[in-house]
Amino acid sequence: MASFPFELVSPERLLFTGEVESVVVPGSEGELTVMKDHAPLMTTLKPGIVTVNEAGGRAQRLFVRGGFADVAPTGLTILAESSVPVEQLDGAKLDAEIRAAQGDVDASSTDEGRRLATEKLNQLQELRGALVA
Repeated sequence: MASFPFELVSPERLLFTGEVESVVVPGSEGELTVMKDHAPLMTTLKPGIVTVNEAGGRAQRLFVRGGFADVAPTGLTILAESSVPVEQLDGAKLDAEIRAAQGDVDASSTDEGRRLATEKLNQLQELRGALVA
């Protein structure tokens, strides 16, 4: 399979740079798989898992908490608000965040507040499910 250059950058550091065969991106409008010669586009990211399939057959999964993906003729660049490899995530800490988010949903007094809190809770639960997978 043909490869293309990919970089994943957060404000703290460069998390990945190299040749890849495909990258699954959690776009805000839905997941998309980017491969060589993908049509150019720019999209915002929702919190989720970026799956990187490297040219050598190795796969990496990284959690991103929002950001942007830029697909260009020269490759793919993801600018993430924050990112961490999935294997470095702490399940107990994530469970505590889920409980706190559920409390925020229960305590919301407005429709907009409830919508935002529910969205955050759903994203955390999706991430928790990805840890199990």
